[in-house]
Amino acid sequence: MSNAIEIVDVQKRFGNVHALKGVNLAIKRGEFFGLLGPNGAGKSTLINIIAGLTRRDSGHVSVLGHDVTRDYRLTRRCLGVVPQELVFDPFFTVREVLRIQAGYFGLGRKNDAWIDELLYTLGLMNKANANMRALSGGMKRRVLIAQALVHKPEVVVLDEPTAGVDIGLRKSLWLFIQRLHHEGHTIVLTTHYLEEAEALCERIAILNHGNVVALDSMHGLLRKGIGMTVHIIVTVEEPVPLLPPELQAKLVSKQSGQLEFKLDRGVESIVEFLDRLRHTDIAITDLRTEEPDLEDVFLELTGEAAE
Repeated sequence: MSNAIEIVDVQKRFGNVHALKGVNLAIKRGEFFGLLGPNGAGKSTLINIIAGLTRRDSGHVSVLGHDVTRDYRLTRRCLGVVPQELVFDPFFTVREVLRIQAGYFGLGRKNDAWIDELLYTLGLMNKANANMRALSGGMKRRVLIAQALVHKPEVVVLDEPTAGVDIGLRKSLWLFIQRLHHEGHTIVLTTHYLEEAEALCERIAILNHGNVVALDSMHGLLRKGIGMTVHIIVTVEEPVPLLPPELQAKLVSKQSGQLEFKLDRGVESIVEFLDRLRHTDIAITDLRTEEPDLEDVFLELTGEAAE
């Protein structure tokens, strides 16, 4: 499978800030790819370089084999970017905005059938003739997605597409994006909703301080030992007796008769831990375990919670 996006040793500085420190990524054609990281990790800088909005200091970036600087006309035709910010022109209706966007690619009114499909699929048909400034934040975000797709790009980059969006809209947006993916589009997603990335993305790259600190599938990240902790939550009868030191050291929270322990599965056996727990005077009434997820991986690699 050929690559949709190739990023080779990309460096970028803003004054004294080294935003990207030699980033290397290859995103496959037709892949649903997650680009994650805490605020300030370099995600938006990298997206802006791919989109041709920011020039890299060094390195190479191509979209479908076209250099983003030298072949900028071709790369812009191949690429659709949904920005994080709600940027819109307040003087036009929704349909006018999409027709103007289509005109940038020489499509004009011959693209009206696709515009109608976008309006219908994204739930914008009844707002087609409404002025942009009259729309809610969620509706404006739908228009941004329609703008990014109006020229039918093969590669779609979504920068926090569901930020500030209600649950119903998030669900409908993801159904549409999944449809595009199934039709062969390459999807690149940045999000702070880690459950979205975990459910949707085939591979995940985590950026931190301008470096790629992980690149693999979720299963691959866990198999390599990242996120190998497991949480054991037990409900006990009160009052809770004093724990022996070796168990107390693994206790991470204690409230309302519920104890939460954290174990490293690489060096500790869950069965042996439960045996030691049963040999105390604690009367256990319920027990459950929580396996590591993408948030655990994220925290382990970046030391920060997703916001």
